[in-house]
Amino acid sequence: MLDLKSMDLEEMTSLMKELGEPAFRAKQVFQWLHRGVTSFEEMTNLSKALREKLAETCFITAPQVERKQTSRVDGTVKYLWRLRDGNCVETVLMCYHHGNTVCISSQVGCRMGCAFCASTIGGKVRDLTPAEMLDQVLFTQLDSGKAISNIVLMGIGEPLDNFDTVIRFLELVNHPEGLNIGMRHISLSTCGLVERIDKLAELRLQLTLSVSLHAPDDETRSRIMPANKGVGVDKLFACCRRYFEVTGRRISYEYIMIDGVNDTDWQADLLAKHLKGTPGHVNLIPLNEVAESPLKPSTRVREFQKRLEEQGVTVTVRRKLGGDIDASCGQLRRKRMKEAE
Repeated sequence: MLDLKSMDLEEMTSLMKELGEPAFRAKQVFQWLHRGVTSFEEMTNLSKALREKLAETCFITAPQVERKQTSRVDGTVKYLWRLRDGNCVETVLMCYHHGNTVCISSQVGCRMGCAFCASTIGGKVRDLTPAEMLDQVLFTQLDSGKAISNIVLMGIGEPLDNFDTVIRFLELVNHPEGLNIGMRHISLSTCGLVERIDKLAELRLQLTLSVSLHAPDDETRSRIMPANKGVGVDKLFACCRRYFEVTGRRISYEYIMIDGVNDTDWQADLLAKHLKGTPGHVNLIPLNEVAESPLKPSTRVREFQKRLEEQGVTVTVRRKLGGDIDASCGQLRRKRMKEAE
């Protein structure tokens, strides 16, 4: 069976040809899928014969809401989606004055092992498909009744560890016959897979690249982020400079503030030194506690921010949303269905 929603329009056109159908049928099917239909019977402008042929050869993904939580504090909504194989992933809807943002997952679980993140507990189970990534946007929009204007790939998983799928997802969600969400309204977060960042740069996409930095020195970063081992901070920053030179897009550096680990004055000074001469933006994130981790939130966020600003670094402190439903940065995790009860 073919995963129809993971196909691009060209592939769908080829499929129609194989089925003995005219090329324009592909566009019709593509549009239906990107409206969130869950069956071929809903594609009312297709002939019954074509609907039957599609049902015999293809399937349409449609996640089920296993649990939906809404923050009483700020209205943030967290979805636990059950996928076709029974695995579950989480998606978060955040509403701002400038529009509605959905934070989506790219993998079931994660193998990066960051010490401050719940998503990596239990490791990686599998990659998501392009359709499963797209579904998080589509069905969040359909269930909430809120039009999605922005997407952040900052949920469960390392997007660049699922590179080809993520690129296909970006093509699909950006397509004018689909949701048509512009690349400048999409942010992709990575823990710093250098070769994949270089590969992404070659595509010259106009998305925002966010690098999960969290420490400016190798000793600290390798301790809390195993992915740093064998790469190192210097190589990562050199890669980020190459990315900017190729794409012209300023990088956002995510920095979770952890008490007594990465919040000292000398680390702020070293971070400023790394960023000198390359446009960039630092987003300080107060640590959101995870039950399995002994790490605690820093009490020096404002001092760290001020020290960076004094050295010419552009800095913001991320607003915490969905904390009462464990929907904040670092708190998303792969849950089993029984845990959602």
